[in-house]
Amino acid sequence: MSTYGTTRHHPSQPPPSRVSTDYHTTLFRRLVWEGAVPLEIRVDPKELPANSDRGLECYFMQAPRVSYLPLLMPEIRRFLMDVVFDEAAAKNLKEEDWWFETEEGTLLKWHWSIGLIYDNHTISASVRVPSQAHSMSTPLRLILHLASPPTEKLLLSPSAESCKQAFMGQLKEADFIRWGNTKRITGLRKAEQDGLWEGIKDHNFDDFWRVASKVMPIVPSTRSQSPPPASMHSRPPSADNTAVPDRDGAYNVRSVPVRVYLPDGPVLQELIPPILEDGTLNTLSHFLTTHLPLLFPQRPPAPPPSRTNPNPQAPPAPELAFPLIQGVLTPPDSEVAWLGACLAGADGWLNICIGVSRG
Repeated sequence: MSTYGTTRHHPSQPPPSRVSTDYHTTLFRRLVWEGAVPLEIRVDPKELPANSDRGLECYFMQAPRVSYLPLLMPEIRRFLMDVVFDEAAAKNLKEEDWWFETEEGTLLKWHWSIGLIYDNHTISASVRVPSQAHSMSTPLRLILHLASPPTEKLLLSPSAESCKQAFMGQLKEADFIRWGNTKRITGLRKAEQDGLWEGIKDHNFDDFWRVASKVMPIVPSTRSQSPPPASMHSRPPSADNTAVPDRDGAYNVRSVPVRVYLPDGPVLQELIPPILEDGTLNTLSHFLTTHLPLLFPQRPPAPPPSRTNPNPQAPPAPELAFPLIQGVLTPPDSEVAWLGACLAGADGWLNICIGVSRG
């Protein structure tokens, strides 16, 4: 998977902006959709109802990366009610009082997708124990609490309906950043908007993308014409989207909706143009070295030629950090426009988690 969104060419070929490339958009979108992460869910032993089977309070599951914690609750509850809880003692339990935290005591955000929660935990582990960073195959160990949710910290009611509203809000925000307006989302019928959430809830790729394809940008199989000039992407959002080749394409969006997650740190939201001012395609490497130069320093210049070394090579840049997108260590030459169209979350955001390289 080392060719994510890259356009490789030889001197005899036209420049990257004119190369015809098949990006297999649907294939990569399906790979993201079918991605899953392992979870180990353990009920806080202090909160188990009386007469519960304390030897079976741990539940393992593979959770879809595109799903959300509230959508897992019915399955978790069935297991606990059938195997762990005493039926009489569990009658007073209310699912709306349940909440999760990691073993390290980090509260989990209900409005984050499960894949983002997992990747964020991975990069946080890379800081705490660099030599023993969280493996991508290691279950994320969660503690399930059955009472007293810290509502002031959760920010969102742990219900599927609240999660749906937050999801639709994220879609609209991404839509505005991408196109300069929310017409694509607001133009959907109510049944179509509901169908987006139902597609996630039922984990149905075809149902979801039948509607999402009207909102998300496409990656054309060919780009026989040069990308639009950079001035297109600097016009105010109110400007009319004039007729240009492939006007709904990933390389014609005003900005790619990107959020950068730092270990145990803030979330950075950036406006990333798909095309740079000089007309070249924006890449992940360019974005990271520009916005996070301390973690992703530019490659040092090559030393001057000498008699013993007439063609010196520039030394490699130090590997201080790594970008993780959908659980994948992403190649630095990946095109940001391609990543935004093919590896974005179901809510339309390209989430880049930055981990610290092992010492």
